[in-house]
Amino acid sequence: MKDYLKLLKFVRPYYGLFAIAIVCMGFSAIFDGVSLAMIVPLADKVLTNKKIIIPAKLPDFLASFVDKVNNTPPEVLLSYMVVSVLVLFFLKGVFGFFQSYFMSDIGQRVVRDIKSKLYTKIQSLSLSYFTHKRGGELMSRINNDVRLVENAVSYGSTDLIYQSLQVVIFAIVIFFIYFKMALVSIIFVPLISLPIIKVGKVLRKLSKRTQENAADTNSLLYETIMGARIVKAFNMEEHEISKFNKVNMDYYKLSMKSIKRTLLLNPVTEFLGCIAGVLVFFWGGREVIAGKISFGVFGLFLGSLLSLIRPLKKLSQVNALNQQAMAASERIHEVLETEPSVKEPLVPKNLTGFKQSIRFKDVWFSYADTKILKGINLEVDYGQMLAIVGPSGTGKSTLVDLIPRFYDPQKGNVFIDGVDVREFDLKSLRNQVGIVNQETMLFNDTIRANIAYGKLDATDKEVEEAARRAYAHDFISKCPQGYNTIIGDRGVKISGGERQRIAIARALLKNAPILILDEATSQLDSTSERIVQDALDSLVTGRTVFVIAHRLSTVRNAARIVVLDKGEIVEQGTHSQLLEKKGLYKRLYDAQEIQ
Repeated sequence: MKDYLKLLKFVRPYYGLFAIAIVCMGFSAIFDGVSLAMIVPLADKVLTNKKIIIPAKLPDFLASFVDKVNNTPPEVLLSYMVVSVLVLFFLKGVFGFFQSYFMSDIGQRVVRDIKSKLYTKIQSLSLSYFTHKRGGELMSRINNDVRLVENAVSYGSTDLIYQSLQVVIFAIVIFFIYFKMALVSIIFVPLISLPIIKVGKVLRKLSKRTQENAADTNSLLYETIMGARIVKAFNMEEHEISKFNKVNMDYYKLSMKSIKRTLLLNPVTEFLGCIAGVLVFFWGGREVIAGKISFGVFGLFLGSLLSLIRPLKKLSQVNALNQQAMAASERIHEVLETEPSVKEPLVPKNLTGFKQSIRFKDVWFSYADTKILKGINLEVDYGQMLAIVGPSGTGKSTLVDLIPRFYDPQKGNVFIDGVDVREFDLKSLRNQVGIVNQETMLFNDTIRANIAYGKLDATDKEVEEAARRAYAHDFISKCPQGYNTIIGDRGVKISGGERQRIAIARALLKNAPILILDEATSQLDSTSERIVQDALDSLVTGRTVFVIAHRLSTVRNAARIVVLDKGEIVEQGTHSQLLEKKGLYKRLYDAQEIQ
């Protein structure tokens, strides 16, 4: 129940609409019962012209109504009934429409809200979260899991309330007509409920496994679609097909297990209901023959009893649906309740500019149990260009990621102008940092939109100027629609070098005082690299630049070069100074010269 109430929290903003839908369900259920009660006057008075006999003691107003019906001529009563049936079914249809419409509306609103909350939450989480979660898994939670919650809200809640109301109404009818017979019949309800509860528990476990499998499928699809070039280059199509078929088959098996258990509920509950119906039919038939109850009243009793089976079957399906939704709700809340590892300070300071230096003081950082940075002490003055070099996996990118607080060090501090970066408002801090990564990330949008990504209100003139300074304007002008050309997912419609120049233009347009170039020229050919390098050199004035470079020839002019090895600073100095030391830097440089 606790988990179900947690699921219904998503409905809380729409309790007013939910209440209106319940009222409509109530009227619809009542009209269901009243329309079934029309059997009594039709069978007893209109068709056989006999008196209605109800064994139970009736309230005065109802006894008076039955007497009036008994004294009404069949022809007149038939006319009344024709009109009454039309009115009843009209009203039932109206309330049925509104109950379904309102519940569907609530379901769609809940889907909209959950997707929005999930996406907002995902955007607020730290980068460390994404190193442990697959993109396909998060996509599955936004799409598949939310769809299951929608089913529970739109259809599950409707059936839960509506069918429960029907159970109550028809139960009242059978107990009112013949208490003893109803008591015997109702004994079968716990027998029907038992398999529903047991199967529901199994379905919840199966549903969680099914949703996890769906996440695996999404991740595999995402990876192979985005990595289509690599798959084809290494002739791995058959291997990827085999992997997908295995995951797909696992999903099929889990789905069939759920379907089999869900479908088993119908015949089981139906058979138990049939046993109850046969016993009642035998007992009630004898009472009709003995004249203790009229045929029409017995027909109403039997019809109401059989009508109980349908909502009970529906409730068994609702239970299965809700169990699946609760498993989905757990996965959704797991994301919503995740706290970002990088948090806003309680009383944030606004970083409006950068004037002095950036300092790393005894910085230690680890991924899980792997130490990446070990006691880094480093100070970079305003306007200085610092190059960070070293073998792969030595923590170069991690070091600069600490400046905009993509991660926080486990030990030590990073200061900007003497203030710990953890004291700054995150937005104001990151506004001061421009980044061009080794893996260029562009969006399926126009070239203009990609360049203006960090400054949405940029004018066309500003965008073009940034492109010119990144030496991207010429190739952009040759594109079919110029700056309005759509470049596809991750910029697949343009070359790697062109993507890199657009990314550099994006950083230039942001015009942040701190610039991080993480292998920024790695995708450029020799000619483009020289051109862009000239542009980057001119940016040092009035700007602090961190350059991570694999090709050491690109950092010869850096004011200072820091050499990292196994998470520690082993050397630092200018290009010529480091060559004279004949240490790691010279060995790396000589190795590249030989190549």
